[in-house]
Amino acid sequence: MNTKHCKTLEAIFEKPTLSNISFLSIESLIVSLGGHVVEREGSRIQVFIGGEQWRVHRPHPGKEAKRYQVEAARELLTKTGNQP
Repeated sequence: MNTKHCKTLEAIFEKPTLSNISFLSIESLIVSLGGHVVEREGSRIQVFIGGEQWRVHRPHPGKEAKRYQVEAARELLTKTGNQP
């Protein structure tokens, strides 16, 4: 995990929930932690990490993750034992 991934992980766990985190950064963090992303129909993706899965739509037309997506990513990372 590089410095950018560490900053993304810290940003995901900040309270109140941030809405300026790039969704691509979240995907990159999950891949660096050993997860993988499966492309689905349209903007849908399925993320697998540590025996858990997360189904989500990539945000569009913007690139920032919505607050509910950041909170879902936080929950996924907590379940898999990946916290700052």
